[in-house]
Amino acid sequence: MSWELIVLFVFLAIIAEVLGTIGGFGSSLFFIPIAGFFLDFHSVLGITALFHVSSNLSKIALFRNGIDKKLIVYLGIPAVIFVIIGAYFSNQMKSDYLEVGLAVFLIVTSIVFLTFKTFTLNPSIKNSVIGGILSGGVAGLLGTGGAIRGITLSAFNLTPAVFIATSAVIDLGVDASRSVVYILNGYVHQHDLYLIPFLIGASFLGTLIGKKLLTKISDKRFKSMVLILVLVTGVSTIVKVIAA
Repeated sequence: MSWELIVLFVFLAIIAEVLGTIGGFGSSLFFIPIAGFFLDFHSVLGITALFHVSSNLSKIALFRNGIDKKLIVYLGIPAVIFVIIGAYFSNQMKSDYLEVGLAVFLIVTSIVFLTFKTFTLNPSIKNSVIGGILSGGVAGLLGTGGAIRGITLSAFNLTPAVFIATSAVIDLGVDASRSVVYILNGYVHQHDLYLIPFLIGASFLGTLIGKKLLTKISDKRFKSMVLILVLVTGVSTIVKVIAA
């Protein structure tokens, strides 16, 4: 990858981190399709898992004053178990199918959230476990399950700081677990590892910018903007796959 492409790649990673932090969906919702324009899909899964580990560590460091330990247990443990299962099965499917699946997931997610803006789950242990299973499985298979985890966490009326910190702790366990499986699957390539230091810097800078913007932007209005971008990203991903 040329230096010009590296600079563009890192810049887009920062934008994905800012949007993911404020929108509450996690940066991978944007980073996965963005990285797909630079790398093959399986390589994207591997590099994203490593990138997201540093992303979550940044969020935990900057929002460490608020963590809901019960949700980490009820939502986090099922998510970790099923992300391993999803990551394993990602190796059994063609990358084109996975990329189309990702695009459909992004489009459906954005339309559902935009259409049913007031929809909330019942804040129960059962829904926490189900949310963990679905978000973990989808994250392992397609690389991103933050939207499902986000709607599950939103049912508990958490403050933004507690929401972000709790989500980051759960996501850290998810990403660390799937990173191991992706490495065993051969998704993490030595020739891509030079990108990691750049992405670590991007994750911290993006999270820091997102934290500052949280105090200045209406949460509901920004989420609508984020969801529109998710929809556009999903459509562009399908167009890319068809055109390839």
